[in-house]
Amino acid sequence: MQRVEEENRRTDGDSGRDKMRPAAMYVRMSTDHQKYSTENQADAIKEYAVRHGIEIVKTYTDSGKSGLKIEGRDALKQLIEDVQTGKAGFTAILVLDVTRWGRFQDADESAYYEYICRRAGIDVLYVAEQFENDGSPVSTIVKGVKRAMAGEYSRELSAKVFAGQCRLIEMGYKQGGTAGYGLRRMLINEQGEEKGMLKIGEHKSLITDRVILVPGPHEEVENVRWMYRAFVEEGLKEAQIATQLNQRGLVTDLGRSWTRATVHQVLTNEKYIGNNVFNRTSFKLKKRHVQNEPEMWVRADKVFIPIVETSYFYSVQGIIRERSRKFSDGDMLDRLKALHERQGWLSGILINESEDMPSSSAYAQRFGSLIRAYELIGYTPDRDFRFIEINRELRKMYPEIVEDATKRIQALGGSVRRDDASDLLIVNEEIKVSVIICRCFEADNGKHRWKIQLESGLLPDITVAIRMNADNKTPLDYYLLPGLDIENPNIRLAENNHFALEAFRFDTLEPFFVLMERAAIPEVA
Repeated sequence: MQRVEEENRRTDGDSGRDKMRPAAMYVRMSTDHQKYSTENQADAIKEYAVRHGIEIVKTYTDSGKSGLKIEGRDALKQLIEDVQTGKAGFTAILVLDVTRWGRFQDADESAYYEYICRRAGIDVLYVAEQFENDGSPVSTIVKGVKRAMAGEYSRELSAKVFAGQCRLIEMGYKQGGTAGYGLRRMLINEQGEEKGMLKIGEHKSLITDRVILVPGPHEEVENVRWMYRAFVEEGLKEAQIATQLNQRGLVTDLGRSWTRATVHQVLTNEKYIGNNVFNRTSFKLKKRHVQNEPEMWVRADKVFIPIVETSYFYSVQGIIRERSRKFSDGDMLDRLKALHERQGWLSGILINESEDMPSSSAYAQRFGSLIRAYELIGYTPDRDFRFIEINRELRKMYPEIVEDATKRIQALGGSVRRDDASDLLIVNEEIKVSVIICRCFEADNGKHRWKIQLESGLLPDITVAIRMNADNKTPLDYYLLPGLDIENPNIRLAENNHFALEAFRFDTLEPFFVLMERAAIPEVA
């Protein structure tokens, strides 16, 4: 929850208050049951303000907000906006420590928001840290380490939480999400005794409690079984089943009308035969959702009470697989083209909701991606998704480029090893090299542009930026960017650039190999 408060100023004529430095206070916590509440942070900040002659005139509060990214942190965004628009009314921002400012996975992002404030003449003061944030070399180094540690803490915590979730899944306990139609979440204590049903939106309150799935109301269980029988025995499709359910006045577990997709979800989820499956998708560290391959799923079979017979479940899966398999490439594309002509647009959801259509995932598996299927029927979405496939091809190209560079350096008498943690190349155990492939894209004015995002958090000595041609299939040229000379980690390149950048541009990588070549130093007689 976000809160911005103006502090009441006393007008008691105290001339000493007129000399006090006005400041804002920023407090944040990730969860409502966190050890360091916003109130505790505020108390520590107010004590600091009193000791240093500072008057707190405004408070920005982000309650229950993750520090991994700025999205969702409305108070911090408001603070930055006030600073940039000149509406701040204060000359300092008081924060408990570096972690409350944020646990950004890119330490430069944390520094960037602080730099915005400092550029506007507003200092960010970390009241509980042992260093003064005065811009001195020592404070800059310590602060950089603290930021990196804050991000690393989140990464380590994410790995530990995931490992714990996997262990609980294998023990037969549910981890997150709703129960689904026909099922309910049962809360049990550490002795395995039932404590009661959890409603949608309710969560366990004790860390030792666990959640399992149990059959729901008899009517819902029978409806689920009917869906399976109708699909297998009567040959009804998902949309037909959804229509009948809606005609009977039935709604999903979320109180919505039935659709082809919601019926399909019931017919394909293993929890209805008692299996506990986890990690189908990933959303680690608030980055992006990823559909994981089946071999990455974590599962425990027959840990819940099944409400559907196993024979029915696997009969349904076989029918669904065969339904997608029977279409030739031409059939699938014809159906996709016909859908586009009917609707005028396409999306994964529209495909999944349409009768007599293979699923969107079937198109992705058959043609490499949904975007590629669109291209084959001549459909271009309003948003250009071609970059997805281009990036996929560039990722395939990356290992080949690194391998070629490694062989060249070794042929010149040098040594190369790849650091697994940072993905940097360590040349001759002396020089850290980052290799970046820069995709070419077309700006609104039709000109070609390239973006280089340097791995400044890894502190490479040299970044080899490979600028691709307009077709993104072959290199155009190479930029050898020394870490000491490049201050801005985000570089935008045009077709013609400033001479300061052109000094680092080369048509081939030969200059790089010359730099990496080992040279014998003659002994002094």
